[in-house]
This record gives sequence, C-alpha cells and structure tokens, in this order.
Amino acid sequence: MSSAAPLASSRRSPLARTPRLALLGTGTVGSAFVARYESLQQRQLRLPRFEWLANSRLACDCGAGVLTALQQARQAPRSEQVLQPWAETPALHAGDVLVDATASDAVAGWHAEWLARGVHVVTANKLGQGAQLERAQAIQQARHQGEAQYGDSATVGAGLPLLSSVRALVAGGDRIHAIEGVLSGSLAWLFHHFDGGRGFSEWVREAAQAGYTEPDPRIDLSGEDVRRKLLILGRAAGLSLRAEQVEVASLVPPALTSIDGESFLARASELDQALAQRSVQAREAGRVLRFVGRVDAHGATVGLRELPATHPLAGGGGTDNRVAIHSDRYDEQPLLIQGPGAGAQVTAAALLDDVLRIAVA
Repeated sequence: MSSAAPLASSRRSPLARTPRLALLGTGTVGSAFVARYESLQQRQLRLPRFEWLANSRLACDCGAGVLTALQQARQAPRSEQVLQPWAETPALHAGDVLVDATASDAVAGWHAEWLARGVHVVTANKLGQGAQLERAQAIQQARHQGEAQYGDSATVGAGLPLLSSVRALVAGGDRIHAIEGVLSGSLAWLFHHFDGGRGFSEWVREAAQAGYTEPDPRIDLSGEDVRRKLLILGRAAGLSLRAEQVEVASLVPPALTSIDGESFLARASELDQALAQRSVQAREAGRVLRFVGRVDAHGATVGLRELPATHPLAGGGGTDNRVAIHSDRYDEQPLLIQGPGAGAQVTAAALLDDVLRIAVA
C-alpha cells in the first residue's frame, strides 16, 4: 500500500447514507469510466460518491480526487500479492456500488458474494455470467434473494439493449427460438475491412493498435470472447448452457495457441493463406464473411460463416454488433439490434448508465 488512506476505515453506517462507488480495474475501460464520471460531475449530474479504486497492485482512497487516485494506482509497481487489497478489506457495505472493469476470473468469482452482502455489482467482466454455469446460477440466485442489483449491460454489446431486450421478451411470455449475431466488435471490424487485398494479419495488427481487440488478439480470434457473450445471452433466454456445449471454430492455428502474445503478433501472417482462400470462396459465391455466434434449443456454435448479402447479419459497418432474435413474436422477421460493440468509451458509458440506474434512481 502507498500513502493512500486505509480502505478499512469505513466512515459511516450503511444506514441513512448515500451509496458509495468503488472501481476495480484501471486499464483502458476503467480509465475511460473515471473520465466519464468526472465529465458528468462537471455537468453537475447527481452521482454517487467515488470512494476508492483499485487494480491488481494497489487500492487507493479517492479523498484527494479520483484522477489523483487513478494516476497513483496506474503508476504502482507490480507485486506478487496472493490476496488483493480490495478482497481483504471490509471496504464495501450494503447499498454500495462496485464496478468491475476487469477481465479477471478471480474478481468475477466474488460477484455472487458481494451481491449476497447487499453490494450492487456493475460489470463489464464477462466471466461472471459467461463462464461456469454454477457461477452464473449463483449470481442469479444472489440477485433474486437479496436487494442488490446486478448491472451487466456492458458485458454484451457494450451497452446495446441486447440483454434487456432478451429479458423483457422472456418476462412477457415470449418464447425465444434462437439468438444469432456478430457479437465481437473487433471481429466485425476485421471482416468488414478484410477483402483479401491485404493479408488478414495486417488488419489484425491495425485493429490491435487501434484498441479494438483484447490485449491478446487471440481471445477475439479464438472465438472465446464470442463464446462468453453467447453464454450470457443464452442463459438470459432461459437455457442452462454450459461452456463446453458451445462448439467453437477458432481462427487461430494450433501452432499459435501456446506462444506468448508478442510472438503471436510476429507470426500472425500464418493466418493469411487460409483466410485468403475463404475470402475468395465467399466472394465467388456472392457472399460475405462474418464471425457469428448462434444459440438455440439444439445447441450453440461460434465461427466464421459465409452469408448472403441480404442476410440480417451481413450489414453494418465498423465495430457494429448486429444481433437477430427469433421468437414467437418475431417469427417471420427477427428482432434486429445493431450498434457499436467495441471501444472503451461506449463500454464505460454503459457501466456508468447502470451505476446511475441503480444508485440514483
């Protein structure tokens, strides 16, 4: 710990007090969240008090200012802590709001525990409801048994009304037959640009530099990110789907799966030949390549598909997610939801929207 005030010194009783806000994760999304919070504060919007923020190295009290705490946490040296500071201190009370802007499995493992304590959880971390079925079920149980809310709109579609639409249809008695979509903003961007004229690996490097991909692009290219989002959507639709039930066709050759991220980018040209052939094949058939996830009562699949230009998922542009929901109500023509599905700014905005809905409503 640094000179930051100890987090364990809670200043007020959880009774008759305004909610406090805490942030885990000071990377790209966490930093964008802080910037948006500060911007809205300058516009004099009613906001919960930002109490502390933390990363894997340091937890900082925000008494001297949120931006000061963010800078301090980001500059902290790396450590070998086994139990992180946010886990070992009683810094959260019923009614507080914890924002998880990490991609940490360890942090996601705490979601149900925090909810059970009455702490609201707002998250962009897909490993809460998009990993083990038992963890997702524990989160749902904690949500329904207590008064704490779980804000997860940033986990799929970066805040697009995907989860809310699925849940509203289910709550209204509609039966969902299938959900399919371009669920990765980075892969959407890649296949909107890739036409075989340049090597696919060149587009991958450009997307990584632009911040569209995960720090390790293989998380996107392997289909793992889409698998997690598909699990979240399928479970919201009422399917008790396990991760191993999702059939994933990765774009990453086996030889590139176990090397480090820097070595992968150096060897990414090994992707080019196979994808150039797929591009030619699709173009000759008058089709386009899209990386699609689909879930229905028969199972779930993730992978590259050739789609006719008139297909509901063939359109869009940039990092757009494009999702089709087929149900009793939307039988002849699916409900189509489209919009930006990648980027720190839209993700941070979705997180703060959930915070405001929970803490200020």
